[in-house]
Amino acid sequence: MSDVRVLIADDQQLLRASFAVLVGNAGGLEVVGEAGDGREAVEQVRALRPDVVLMDIRMPEMDGIEATEQICGSPDTADVKVIILTTFDLDAYVFSALRAGASGFLLKDTPPGDLLAAIRVVADGEALLAPTITRRLIAEFAKRPEQRWRPTRRLDGITAREREVLTLVGQGLSNQEIAEQLVVSMATVKTHIGQLLAKLHARDRAQLVIAAYESGLVSVG
Repeated sequence: MSDVRVLIADDQQLLRASFAVLVGNAGGLEVVGEAGDGREAVEQVRALRPDVVLMDIRMPEMDGIEATEQICGSPDTADVKVIILTTFDLDAYVFSALRAGASGFLLKDTPPGDLLAAIRVVADGEALLAPTITRRLIAEFAKRPEQRWRPTRRLDGITAREREVLTLVGQGLSNQEIAEQLVVSMATVKTHIGQLLAKLHARDRAQLVIAAYESGLVSVG
């Protein structure tokens, strides 16, 4: 099995170098490039075709959200996974980044072992959206009275049970918690989530959370 190819995009050179050393010394991971701003990150992705990008949000020239949107929105690079690096006070930007196509996000003070595990999880096609982090994200939005969420997505073809599952995913519940709440097996929950991914043309669990908000199934406050 080949190593997971990682690109690191952060405008702080010292932090970028630290991530590069950490990832480069981990088994099964390879740092293929670094970028100091969003525009360079997009160019590097097109040239190097990494498997995963660690993407900072606040960068000059082009921020991480726009870079993520360009990477995930292009047919040539849509298979590249993006992990957003942020601090908790930037959660509003994180939501936009997830909507742009990112597979999840990490706090910059995440323990090294968790960061390495996260890269592998995303490389395997899973979303990096831990239920506890999702709940904190929802709580943060609930504090912002200026946020106004209105349904912008229809859920044609979604069954009543799938709507229940999507609502619980959007509320930040794990598969185990969904299974317990609906009194069904884990296998059944995974089947429903698979159907939701297919019907909503979502690439991962992160985009299911977005769909739950955009459809009006989940709101904040």
